[in-house]
Amino acid sequence: MSSLGTFAFKDPSFLWLLLIVPLWIILRRGRPEPSITFSRADVLNSGPKIGSIIPRLLAVIPVVVFTLLVLAMSRPRIAAEAEQVTNSGINIVLAIDLSSSMLAEDFQPQNRLAVAKSTMKRFVQGRTSDRIGIIAFAGEALTQVPLTTDYPVLLQSIDNLQAGQLEDGTAIGTGIATAANRLRNADGNSRVMILLTDGVNNRGNIDPRTAAEAAHAFNIRIYTIGVGTEGVARVPVSRGPDGFRYENQKVEIDERLLSEISEKTGGRYFRAHDAAALDRIYRQIDLLERAPIESATYTRYTELFRWPLTLAIIFLISELLILAYRSPLP
Repeated sequence: MSSLGTFAFKDPSFLWLLLIVPLWIILRRGRPEPSITFSRADVLNSGPKIGSIIPRLLAVIPVVVFTLLVLAMSRPRIAAEAEQVTNSGINIVLAIDLSSSMLAEDFQPQNRLAVAKSTMKRFVQGRTSDRIGIIAFAGEALTQVPLTTDYPVLLQSIDNLQAGQLEDGTAIGTGIATAANRLRNADGNSRVMILLTDGVNNRGNIDPRTAAEAAHAFNIRIYTIGVGTEGVARVPVSRGPDGFRYENQKVEIDERLLSEISEKTGGRYFRAHDAAALDRIYRQIDLLERAPIESATYTRYTELFRWPLTLAIIFLISELLILAYRSPLP
């Protein structure tokens, strides 16, 4: 791996051509100097004198030009910048229930949705290079953020999740199908869905088990999380001008369905009775879905071939000017 500031040639094999230079010099020295018989002394006097620099330049310039062109073809360069690219190959979609029951106040001092959002944010902040997407579902499902590594955008989107954004209800099958559609063509071998809900499937035209089978066909592993306390919780039952009206109602979560969905796809089902349990569950999933990080370092180079190439052109032009205005023979 090249270190910054290191000088190197990209194509050093061209440097072998420089062996021609000493051979050229030896052959030129062994060759007898050409001579011409002059009948007029004034013509001889007008030409270059013995020891004149012009003949020497005309002999040296071709050698210099040849050397510079060989150096240019060898692509001299300096390592200027190193860029490390990291890939873990994990694609994760977070599917969160936004039905009105997620406002139940049994995760004191906050409701279920507020705790779920803060836990999701910590999960996202704990990832380093995984592509994450967000699906919200209630009576329908909607992609909030497609798969991305732009974590600030993900965190902002989680903050913006609110109950009432979608038609009320709990369409678990629709949520799974929408998330699976985002994951099925994702790059990499690892595709994970984390589905969080607090209720029973009561809306949508897609059966959750059928949706789970389709997800399994795309090698998608589903972790399901049921949130809510056991027994009775203070749940919103209607909404008026002054906000939601709450009543104590029995908590119903279809744990059997959520377990089947996870087992069918090779995932796991978790039950979160409070905020601390939900936080532990996300940490468990975080540990389960850690893939070896593959990293590669790419070095950006500053190319220097322009310098010898420019000098070669300058020497060629100089030779032409010398031949044109001060040629060896008048």
